[in-house]
Amino acid sequence: MPIMNALVDIVGADRVSDDPAELFIYSRDSGAQPPGRADYVVLPKTAEEISRILVLANREKVPVTPVGAGLTLSGIVVPERGGIVLDMKRMDRILEVDEINRYAVIEAGVSQGALREYLKKHHPRFQHSTPEAPPTATVTANALIHGHGHISPRYGINSDMIAGMEVVLPTGEITRIGACALGGKWFSRGPLPDLAGLFVGWYGTTGIVTKISLKLFPKPEFRQVIVFQTDDIDLLPEAIAEIMYLDMAEDFFLIMQEKPDWMNHCFLVVILSGHFEEELALKKEAYQRLLSNFKGGNRISFVANLHPALEKRFLDVPPLAALAADFRKGGGFQYTGAILPIDQVPAAWRRGIEIAHKHGMVCSYVHQVLLGNSIMFGFNYSFNRGDEADIERARLALAESNRTALELGGMIWKGEKPAQQMVLAKMEPHTAQFIRRVQEFLDPNRIMNPGKWEVP
Repeated sequence: MPIMNALVDIVGADRVSDDPAELFIYSRDSGAQPPGRADYVVLPKTAEEISRILVLANREKVPVTPVGAGLTLSGIVVPERGGIVLDMKRMDRILEVDEINRYAVIEAGVSQGALREYLKKHHPRFQHSTPEAPPTATVTANALIHGHGHISPRYGINSDMIAGMEVVLPTGEITRIGACALGGKWFSRGPLPDLAGLFVGWYGTTGIVTKISLKLFPKPEFRQVIVFQTDDIDLLPEAIAEIMYLDMAEDFFLIMQEKPDWMNHCFLVVILSGHFEEELALKKEAYQRLLSNFKGGNRISFVANLHPALEKRFLDVPPLAALAADFRKGGGFQYTGAILPIDQVPAAWRRGIEIAHKHGMVCSYVHQVLLGNSIMFGFNYSFNRGDEADIERARLALAESNRTALELGGMIWKGEKPAQQMVLAKMEPHTAQFIRRVQEFLDPNRIMNPGKWEVP
């Protein structure tokens, strides 16, 4: 009770809870990973409140887990060892949009949908990189887990787009990173020492990011989708390389699933955009010419009559490519986000089909190309949330998919705890120990999201 009283003193009784019903929600996410437990849920509104909470947590040795919308599916913000969950959604202000210097400064709880609609209304010539996630997903959390968005094939992953940040360190100090640390605009995080890397990809084990500056990009007036199809997956590395070599795609992803039958092919989906209709027509003609002549022709076909519903689905921002069919009729869905080199796509494709069939699942893929030198290769698995045996099958399939990603020389994106342990076991030992030393230096009492990136 003393901790509860102290939290009430910091944020007020209406923004802290230890009610079992609310704790139940914050102790799990919608993926296949086991639940944890939360002891307190707090909804801070300011960095100063978070600072006071972390000072309290350090004094009492209470774990702290920050959460945005809790939609990662892989349990990385599930409180493994109890303690305080910091729900960041009350920190939801869009503080500044600078059109000339092309950035937006936002608090950590701003959702993808809120930023997208704000830009659409007040700054319609600009856009941010929007991930394929529900609109309630938070912008900052996606950037901090190296998320990608609908313009990542052209501009890179969303963590590359962070131009500055405000962070509360585990011991309570409030610090800024980038040009904003000098009291000026939030336009760049270089050429200063790049301290942002101490907080990106760490799953909240090194500090609480309360604000970020995010790069904005032009929003062309015209957009169009063109789709190609092939059954020869050995062609894919060269085809992907050629499509990206033209350097004109706004978005580029591959999809396939075994049901219904017409989806049991590889579809290459290219989103084009342009400021003028003539620009868009030129890009479409270039891609059609490229793939009609690829490898002597007839190896990859143009899908001429794309259904209007699919056209809308692909052109939506974000493009709803990963609406996995609920093959289990139980609402569960999780995937391994394998970040692979392009040349490993055929091997991963074949191995993914083997894994799905081994565990009695329907194979389903969505892969997004990232800047042409890597691909987010999604091994997708649906499961019945009400069937423990089915959940376990999904976990086993995920584990095999994670091992496959590492065996093929890739990395695992936002991996669940067993995946993190796989990565650390494979990692060069001095690198793993360096991770541990960074955590111990920034968080001497090891209260920050304990259990994540935990080096033995």
